[in-house]
Parts: sequence; C-alpha cells; structure tokens
Amino acid sequence: MRAPAMLRCAAALAVLLAVAAPAAGFYLPGVAPSDFAKGDPLQVKVNKLTSIKTQLPYTYYSLPFCKPATIVDSAENLGEVLRGDRIENSPYVFQMREPKMCQIVCKATIDEKAAKEFKEKIEDEYRVNMILDNLPLVVPIARQNRNSIAYQGGYHVGAKGQYAGSKDEKYFIHNHLSFTVKYHRDDDSELSRIVGFEVHPYSVKHQFDDKWNGADTRLSTCDPHASKFVTNSDSPQEVEAGKEIIFTYDVRFEDSEIKWASRWDTYLLMTDDQIHWFSIVNSLMIVLFLSGMVAMIMLRTLYRDISRYNQLETQEEAQEETGWKLVHGDVFRPPTNSDLLCVYVGTGVQFFGMLLVTMIFAVLGFLSPSNRGGLMTAMLLVWVLMGLLAGYTSSRLYKMFKGSEWKKITLQTAFLFPGVAFVIFFILNALIWGEKSSGAVPFTTMFALVLLWFGISVPLVFVGSYLGFKKPAMEPPVKTNKIPRQIPEQAWYMNPIFTILIGGILPFGAVFIELFFILTSIWLHQFYYIFGFLFLVFVILIITCAEITIVLCYFQLCSEDYMWWWRSYLTSGSSALYLFLYAAFYFFTKLQITKVVSGILYFGYMLLASYAFFVLTGTIGFCACFWFTRLIYSSVKID
Repeated sequence: MRAPAMLRCAAALAVLLAVAAPAAGFYLPGVAPSDFAKGDPLQVKVNKLTSIKTQLPYTYYSLPFCKPATIVDSAENLGEVLRGDRIENSPYVFQMREPKMCQIVCKATIDEKAAKEFKEKIEDEYRVNMILDNLPLVVPIARQNRNSIAYQGGYHVGAKGQYAGSKDEKYFIHNHLSFTVKYHRDDDSELSRIVGFEVHPYSVKHQFDDKWNGADTRLSTCDPHASKFVTNSDSPQEVEAGKEIIFTYDVRFEDSEIKWASRWDTYLLMTDDQIHWFSIVNSLMIVLFLSGMVAMIMLRTLYRDISRYNQLETQEEAQEETGWKLVHGDVFRPPTNSDLLCVYVGTGVQFFGMLLVTMIFAVLGFLSPSNRGGLMTAMLLVWVLMGLLAGYTSSRLYKMFKGSEWKKITLQTAFLFPGVAFVIFFILNALIWGEKSSGAVPFTTMFALVLLWFGISVPLVFVGSYLGFKKPAMEPPVKTNKIPRQIPEQAWYMNPIFTILIGGILPFGAVFIELFFILTSIWLHQFYYIFGFLFLVFVILIITCAEITIVLCYFQLCSEDYMWWWRSYLTSGSSALYLFLYAAFYFFTKLQITKVVSGILYFGYMLLASYAFFVLTGTIGFCACFWFTRLIYSSVKID
C-alpha cells in the first residue's frame, strides 16, 4: 500500500526551503523623498519619552517642556499605537541650510510637581525622541578604543551629578540642544534632501543682563553676537522647584556625501555581523548532525527493516519480529484530547503562515524602520488572514480522527490562543494604564483589535473549517485494531518527560544567539534590520525541529510505544521552555529594570512570546512526524 498525499503543512515546509535563496535583505525606503530649497521650513516633531529601566513610554508633553501655540497629533497606524508612539509637533522650527545660534524657545518656572516629574524621569534615564523628515534624532558617541562612532537614539532628559567639593547629588536638565542636520544637495537643482539628524545636549544655567524680552532676549551665557557659544556644561541648570529654566537651541547644517536612499544605513549598521555568522555556522552544525542521523535511519535502518519485513513468509516469523512494525495496528489510533491537538496544530499553521509571509516581505525590504509600526501592523493583518489556514488544518485533522462536530473545533481554533493572548494583553495594558503611560492602548485601538478578531479572523476560520471538513477524510496507510496493544516497559532514557526535554534543546540551540539580538532590539530600544540572517535562522529552526522529532519518534516506535501524537508535538515545542528560561536569564543579567510593574510587563510579554513559540515549533515537529509515520507504514506489506 502506498502512502496518500502528505499533510499540507509538510508541503509548506518545502515551499519555505524553495524561497530561502533571497536571504540578504536590502532597503526599500517605503516613503517618497522630500526635496527642500534653501530657506524652506523644517518642522521637528517630538515622539515618546523612553527608558530601558522602566519600559514605560510617556508622551513628550507629559513633562513641562516648551509647547507650540497648538499641539497637533500626527496620524499613526495600528503598529505605532501598539508601540506607544505619540508623534506631535514641537516649537523647534528650522529653515533649510540657514544656521541658527542661541535661539530661545521659552522660559519656564517649574513648581514642586514639575520638579518631581523631571527628577523621576532623570533618575529613570528617560530619553527624548524627536523626528525630522521621518529620521529619528540620534546622539553620536565615540567608541572607546575604536575609530568609529556609535549612535544613541534620543537624548537623555538630564543627568545626575555633584558639584565640586560636595557630596550631595543633584539633578540637571539638558536645556540646550545643539542640532546638526546633514543634507545631500543636488548640484543641478540646488534642492537638498535630509540624510542625518543629530544632537549634542547640554545643561546650561543661562543668564541675561537686561529685562526678559521673550525670544529677543540677549543671553550673556550664549550670545552669537559676542561669539559666545555653548560647548560644555560647566555651569549646569539644576532642577529645583521655583527656579527658572531657559530652553535654547543651536542648529547647523552639514553637507554630506550620503545619498537619500542610504541615509538609514547609519542607524541599521551592524558592527557585530561576525557574531551572526557564528550563529549561522553553529546552527548549521546542529542541522548537519541531525541530518546525518535522519539519513542513517532512513537509508540504512529503515531500508533494512522494510526489506526484511516484506520478505517474511510465515505468520510465525512475523510474530517473532520486534520493533516499529509491531505497533502498526495502534500507531494511528486517535490520541487522548485529540480535539485540543487539532486546535494547536491549526493555530501553529496559522503562525507559520504569518511568519513566512511577514519575513519574506521583511527580507525584501518592504517593512523597513522608516515605516514606523509597519512590521507590527503587517504581522497582525497577516495573522488575521491566516485564520483560513488554521480552520482548514484543524478540521482536516479532526475529521481524520473521526470527529463530527466541526463547529465545535472551529470555535476552539478561533478563540483558544487569541483568547489567552488577549487576556494577558488586557491585564498588562491595565497595568500600563495605571502608570499613566502612553504605552497603554486606547479604547478605540482595543476596539479595532477586537473587530479584526471577530470581524475577520473568526469568519475566516469558519470558512477554512467548512472547506476542510467537506473534503474526504485522510485515511491512514494501515488499519487500526479495536483493542489497544499493551505498551511494554520502557527504558529510562525513553521516559516521555526526559525525551521531551532533550528534544527541545537543539531547536533552542539553533536560535539562541539570534534571540539575544532580538531581545536587545525590543527591550533596549535598538533597531533590528538583519532579516536576512533571521530568515536563515528561521529555516534552520524548521529543519532542526523536524529532524529531532523524527529521530526521537523513530526510537519511540522501535520501543513499541505508539503514543506518538502528543509527544511529537511536545518534543520540539519544549524549546519554548528554554526560551522563557533564557528570557529570565537575560532579564537578570542585561536589563536594569527595578520597578515591579516593569518586571511584570517583561515576563508577561515574554510568557506570551514563549507560548507562541511553543505552538509554532510544536506544530513543525508534529507535521514532520506525521509525514514520517505515514511514509514508513505505507512502505511495508501488512498481513
């Protein structure tokens, strides 16, 4: 008897390998360039305040900074809102290629409440994020022992320090900003394009001799007429209630050879690409090791077993044989909690489709950082559309298990994982809202998420389930006995818990180096744009999950243990446990989070990420093992 068509998710793995060639990503800007003539106004926009110590973003105007006459919110996509971005206009307005020195923005007298807020933000090392022509503001920092410059996103609100001869710690605010706008000029048209936006912040206790006259006041500490410019913070501005703070800025324009299409290279430059190549080589070694084991099983052991079984002449000879053929009458017996297995496999296929499509677009450059929130928005929309595959896969597997209530399995597929994720997200969002952070998702956005779920995802799951259930059930290659066979006592190394935990180590080992960079980009607010490496690691993860599950499944069947359904899912899915443990290790060794709420947010989101990783890797392992068992049992003659 020959094996029928393989499970569709196995075919999807083959498709992924076929498209793995374009692994080196390139940049597609995603926005049209803007040309500026000399003197054209340049509007600086302000974004959220961020801190790697609290992970709680706040709006720029949550602190008493200088405000424009009217605050205008910029239109934001779904991904930007979920990221906590709040983009607004600012009182900083430049004129293209027209330098300004010692420009006064405003003078503010801070009260007790404002002083406390400033001190808290300085204590938590909050940074101010600004945007000019869609480029984020950066602070250039010279690397030690290297002839290169690193760039820090945004500038710190202020700093803590001590006066000479004093042990009392004071808080100082960065109230003078020295901007540098880099531009690339077209020699033919004299039009320019912005290719860089940098700042050097200073804390300066400004003085003025005459009476205050608004922006026209002449400062004695910063006077372009007297060629006196701010170059240091030797006389810093202290944050204390009742004190006046004068906010000022300089702006200079610098001609650059950098072209507009390459202006993001500075932000996305990876100086440690050798580590990524080491990660790829390390993962490939694991894959080669597993591939060798699978090849040995498939080409030597299985071929020998199948040939010997097919040459048996008498029933007595067959009864004397041991190994995986003896359990042919039970190997396709439906497992316990088969409904739940169908739901998880369907959800895993949905995840697989989402990651595959999103990563292909990311590798091609369509989800570049210039399109803020584009990656998160794309992932949400593709996830919703992939509900069709989830419903189809779960219903096909459910019908093979002789299930008849397809609507029940459809509802479970549509609501189990999204429901758990939504509950965790809602609780974490309530904590963020309690901290009055801009990272809290507003009610309208929450309503939009629910609308995507109930209005698009759930109907698509039902459509997929209906289509899958209409098709004929997949028939196993061998018949199932009515009475289950007794499983013999297993050796200690075939204990389910032991094999499951061992099976998750190699898939995690294939990705843990890249995982470090992903966690760094998320929690330390750095750019991640090495999707070529990530795509290769994703392919290696798929191969590793499939191969380790096949190897352990074969050993299990040779031990005459036919309860492989759930174990195949948990074998590769257990890598999620190591992911969560690594996330905990990263928290205590790399992050400086001290607030309880921030710690809860970190572990809450990492728990959700680990759960999703479990569903994905478990489904990959299950699909590989399902294909493997159908293949080997369809290749032998059963008397």
